Amino acid sequence: MPSKVSKIRKRDGRTSDFVQGKITTAISKAIVSVKQKNGKLAQKLSNEVAKVVNERFEGKIPSVEDVQDIVEEVLIRNEYVEVAKSYILYRQRRSEIREFKRFFDVVDDLKLGVNATKVLKTRYLLRDEEGNVTETPSQMFRRVAKAAAKADLLYNKKADVKKTEEEFLQVMVDREFLPNSPTLMNADTRLGQLSACFVLPVEDSIEGIFDAVRRMAMIHKSGGGTGFSFSRLRPEGDIVGSTKGIASGPVSFMRAFDVATDVIKQGGRRRGANMGILHVTHPDILEFVSAKSVESRLANFNISVAVTDEFMEAVKKDEKYSLVNPRTRMVEKKLRAKDVFDLIVMAAWKSGDPGLVFIDEINRRNPTPNLGAIESTNPCGEQPLLPFESCNLGSINLARMVRDGVVDLVKLERLVRIAIHFLDNIIDVNRYPMPEIEKVTKGNRKIGLGVMGFADMLIQLGIPYDSDEALAVGERVMRFIDKEAKKTSTELGKNRGSFQNFEESSWQKKGFRTLRNAALTTIAPTGSISIIASCSSGVEPLFAIAFVRNVMSGTRLLEVQPLFEHLLKKRGLYSEELMLRIAKTGSIQSLDELPGDLKRIFVTALDIAPEWHVKVQAAFQKHVDNAVSKTVNLPIDASPDEVRKVFMLAYKLKCKGVTVYRYGCRRNQVLYVGPMLTKEMIGEEHVSADSEYAGGCPHGTCTF
Repeated sequence: MPSKVSKIRKRDGRTSDFVQGKITTAISKAIVSVKQKNGKLAQKLSNEVAKVVNERFEGKIPSVEDVQDIVEEVLIRNEYVEVAKSYILYRQRRSEIREFKRFFDVVDDLKLGVNATKVLKTRYLLRDEEGNVTETPSQMFRRVAKAAAKADLLYNKKADVKKTEEEFLQVMVDREFLPNSPTLMNADTRLGQLSACFVLPVEDSIEGIFDAVRRMAMIHKSGGGTGFSFSRLRPEGDIVGSTKGIASGPVSFMRAFDVATDVIKQGGRRRGANMGILHVTHPDILEFVSAKSVESRLANFNISVAVTDEFMEAVKKDEKYSLVNPRTRMVEKKLRAKDVFDLIVMAAWKSGDPGLVFIDEINRRNPTPNLGAIESTNPCGEQPLLPFESCNLGSINLARMVRDGVVDLVKLERLVRIAIHFLDNIIDVNRYPMPEIEKVTKGNRKIGLGVMGFADMLIQLGIPYDSDEALAVGERVMRFIDKEAKKTSTELGKNRGSFQNFEESSWQKKGFRTLRNAALTTIAPTGSISIIASCSSGVEPLFAIAFVRNVMSGTRLLEVQPLFEHLLKKRGLYSEELMLRIAKTGSIQSLDELPGDLKRIFVTALDIAPEWHVKVQAAFQKHVDNAVSKTVNLPIDASPDEVRKVFMLAYKLKCKGVTVYRYGCRRNQVLYVGPMLTKEMIGEEHVSADSEYAGGCPHGTCTF
């Protein structure tokens, strides 16, 4: 009897344990893909493969290719020709993927997708002085886990830091939880700035304005994004006291921030992003609303109008409201609220900007009102913050929280506890770009635990995105996450102490005796981290079922939603020709040959009526401390009235903000939907997405 083979040689020359179960799984997938009955067949064929491997490689170590060759041989010998063909095609596809990855010069030790590998190389993996990548994806996660775990020693000199490190590492390697981009980029490096979200004050003086520009530059250089309220600046034409000159107004000064952003590429990895907010009562509000009517203007800003309950009610009642000079506090004039609202609607319809920030709703939920009112958010709107406050975010991959057709709450609970521990630790190991930010941030210890992969979760549960059942799932899941997050933060508060401003916070008035973090939950536009995690972005719907990805110049790859591809193969409906047809629109709704149940489940952002986008956002907002980043995607032929209805519904459902984007309203996008736009405009025949687009806002700023 030959001795059993115990090791296998990988393609990079390393050896690992020989696991027959992997052979069984691969054969099983090939059997399922050709609609043959599986039963115990995969195990039987796998046993035969293992027997041949043991006979041929006694005392030796076979390579991966050796074993795969034997799998093909066994399948053909047993006359499973179609299964063998499927297996061979799979091998060929994997080989092509490996060839693409070689262009990126990255050792992919986690078997990520081509685009994920490219994104990691471009933005995350460390390099030497010559620019060569010096770490693998798993080494990146180890670097991050090690840095985050060190904070435990600040509270317990005998803490088992190695255990914490392994716990943090495993959830990242399994792509069940990932922190925001600056943490992945900068943890355990000389820079060490780990937060994504910042809000900076802009004071009404030349010194104050350019101090804000300088601080913004420092934050962008370190990988963060910045939000500003320009509402304190005196309006255009107002008197400048020191010189008796004339003020140029907020919009004029915003251009200085925009130009500075344009020349500072964040750590050599990406351009900075800003949020610019102006209060609806500011005398320059009309100029602000139309500030981005020309596409090249303020290109590094998302802009939003801070609207009040009073203004929104005046819109509904068709009443006038007051414009107030922030310098004199005097009413300058009155405008018809409906006229201003209509101008906002038309501007958003034309360019995607401005969005609305419901500033009264934000401040009703402000956990530290004694420290002042919140006036602005981070670039994508999900993080309302005080001046000089920062926040670090992280997201749980809901696509990996479904087991046997139900949400695995035991697994989700464990992940929430690990994630809150991780994010709280990040506050302590962070290197802040300036002392003012460190003081406010550590005073409140706000964190933002959110989710990604919600659309994938719904598909696994067999629930359409645009349904009451989906709203119930979203609410139930987020309520559970929020509850467990607060439970964990309470425990951390007992062991480490509550955040410094707890005594004056709203949490104590709500009956909490201790709480580590003033805010705990956020829904961010996960962008590139959802590409790494291989899931849908945030709580967005799928943006396409099949599409072409612009991986790099001259390289475009067809991507198919994995769950859709799996179900088609299981039903014997899959073909490359069909996938290319779907990629022309991204949608399957017009394909008569596909069954109705698949069409109902696999809906895209443009298949969904606008109100469902808002309803999903509102369902999550009910159980989120901070805010929800969600783009209401509209088709190119959507009317301004549809934008108006979206804005009013978001106000009614108590969202903290709302953003719309009508496909094709800008020439420069990161997502192009072929048949919906002219070929002269895009030069493409298929849905085409840039390498870092994962869903949501397709004009690029929100992929931050």
